[in-house]
Amino acid sequence: MLGVLVFEFAGPLAIFYGLRAAGVNQWLALLCGSVLPAGRAVHGIVTERRVSGTTMFVLGAMALTVVMSFVTGSPRVLLIRDAWGSAALGLWALISLLGRRPFLYEGTRMFLDPGKQEIWASNWERFPEFRHALRAVTAVWGVAFLADTGVRVVMAMALPIDLVPLLDDVLLVVTLLVLVAFQRLYGRVCLRRHGLRIRGVEMSRIAEPEPS
Repeated sequence: MLGVLVFEFAGPLAIFYGLRAAGVNQWLALLCGSVLPAGRAVHGIVTERRVSGTTMFVLGAMALTVVMSFVTGSPRVLLIRDAWGSAALGLWALISLLGRRPFLYEGTRMFLDPGKQEIWASNWERFPEFRHALRAVTAVWGVAFLADTGVRVVMAMALPIDLVPLLDDVLLVVTLLVLVAFQRLYGRVCLRRHGLRIRGVEMSRIAEPEPS
């Protein structure tokens, strides 16, 4: 999480606004700010020795954005680079619905220790209601991040250039907070409706009271 904060948010913002304060033009400041996230993605490929489709999509889109910005000379083209990450996440979430397990199943599993991963997998196998809830919330995540992409493109094209990098990060925080709140509320209501409860990551059926 610290790496994400430094390389994806605080670092690029500090570089951009620091260079702008030093009198560097908007195009070059934005280009320099994109070095950290791109470098982190390349470093991940080298150290993990594997390339995910999402990483390649984001890197390819960023490279295309930089090339287009060289051709047009417009800093607004560079501002769109953040939209590619949202688009990749939204598409990944929706495409994962076609597979065996949705994005939120795998995404949550990454943050669990081995013991809890086994419980998580057991929940998935035992409870169809749990599978339905994860697929439904994954669909909402996908649509939300595609909508987030559209908002980012509009901001990049219409708002003052110096304001957009900060607003991009604010938009991401708001989007994530809304999605997490929805996920928790929907998950609890949906599971409760089907007589299920979850404590930590362990799920069980609510015992019905015995007839008197």
